[in-house]
Amino acid sequence: MSATTPRPASQDADLAQGGRPDLDHASTAPSPGGVFDPAYALVSLALVALITVIAFEGMAVSTAMPAAARELDAVRSYGLAFSVMLTTQLLGIVLAGVWCDRSGPLPSLYLGQVLFAVGCGVCGSSTGFGVFLAGRGVAGLGAGLIIVAGYVVIGRAYPESLRPKVFSVISAAWVLPSLLGPPISAWVTTTFSWRWVFWLVVVPVVVAMVAVVARRGQIRAADEGVEASGRDHRAHARAAWSGLLIAASAGALQWGTHDLALRWSVQGVVALVGVAGIAATAPLLLPKGTWLMRRGLPSVMVARFLFTCSFFGTITYIPLMLVNERGLSLGAAGTILAVGSLGWSAGSWVQGRDRWSGRRHRLVSVGGALLTGGLLAVVAITHFGWNPYLVAVALVACGTGMGLGTASLSVLSLLLTPPADHGSTSSSLQLADVLGSVLGIAAAGAVFAALHTQAGRDVPVYVAMWLGLSVVSALVVVAGRRIRT
Repeated sequence: MSATTPRPASQDADLAQGGRPDLDHASTAPSPGGVFDPAYALVSLALVALITVIAFEGMAVSTAMPAAARELDAVRSYGLAFSVMLTTQLLGIVLAGVWCDRSGPLPSLYLGQVLFAVGCGVCGSSTGFGVFLAGRGVAGLGAGLIIVAGYVVIGRAYPESLRPKVFSVISAAWVLPSLLGPPISAWVTTTFSWRWVFWLVVVPVVVAMVAVVARRGQIRAADEGVEASGRDHRAHARAAWSGLLIAASAGALQWGTHDLALRWSVQGVVALVGVAGIAATAPLLLPKGTWLMRRGLPSVMVARFLFTCSFFGTITYIPLMLVNERGLSLGAAGTILAVGSLGWSAGSWVQGRDRWSGRRHRLVSVGGALLTGGLLAVVAITHFGWNPYLVAVALVACGTGMGLGTASLSVLSLLLTPPADHGSTSSSLQLADVLGSVLGIAAAGAVFAALHTQAGRDVPVYVAMWLGLSVVSALVVVAGRRIRT
């Protein structure tokens, strides 16, 4: 039995809903007010502030990275700058699940914001790629602590009928950073330096910290009356050590693949050890039957994994392709990413409507189909040399699929879990989320590093990477059909 294995989905839903679980007959009772009604406004504002900070950092850094990679002589290791952050985020996610179950979400929120700010400051001050990676690692650890704590707050502070709308609002909090982050980042990078992109992130982190401290009483009050977690101290310790092992394994995988060559090497061996470590550890931290796509919560987890693996493995390299292969400026590449992000917000808004109550698992399959179609469109645009601005249209389709699917999976994960175990379930969901990103970026990075040419003719490399990832996204359609209990 794994350390974070919840009770069977049927029992969890009984506890969460007070009756027999059936996702096609979920309650459709009217919502008790709105997300920003007085009873929830303070908590909602704090959550929106946190997500906005993380969203801005993610979008802004993606646009600035081509310039940072060139200055730090790390173009070949481009993907490592993203995957290192995700690797330490894995550790933060697992530790946050244990911490939130034992002490509530506030301690994890506090420390997470401090680490996130410090990590961004280190990145901006780095003079070598090693120091830059260290800063990304610290920021990733902080992000992991923040995200899981935020999910726990949603599970405890809001009634079931409001949760879809909360996740819709949180996704909407990505819109402004997604629209403004890339062009601001491009302007700052070209006018001053890419370093200022990281330093500017520290300011809103401080503002968000003030917001959380100001609302600590209401966040703490949400924990009152919640029963203790069903996991004992030994289970918590086992989960923490497993988190350390999976983070180390992911780190080995990233290091082993970031500069991979088509020959036998020590790096290749390290990468294989990392894969073996992840394969051995992941089942201990995810619901039993996840990799077999069993019905209920296990299929929720595997769908989340497939979503992030295919999407982030693709989008990480789109700015590099647009700049290096199609000659676009950083500003143009950033604008394309920004337009694509509107689809994510639209998909999340659609899933937040009450009409999908009881049919949310179907949105997961629809989201998978849209993501697959968008990725195949990116492949066609790249291969046939079509107008690069069409990538924005393809990314709108990808984003819509992600918004429909990932927000629905967040709602379903809480629906199928009793409140006392929201910490461990949120940790498992985020673990699947980040593990998918790590493996997707690692796989894409390995292919790119092995086949990259200095002459800059990498179109076949991008096509090969993105075709493989589109096959992964197609499996989401199957996983979505397995969620209904």
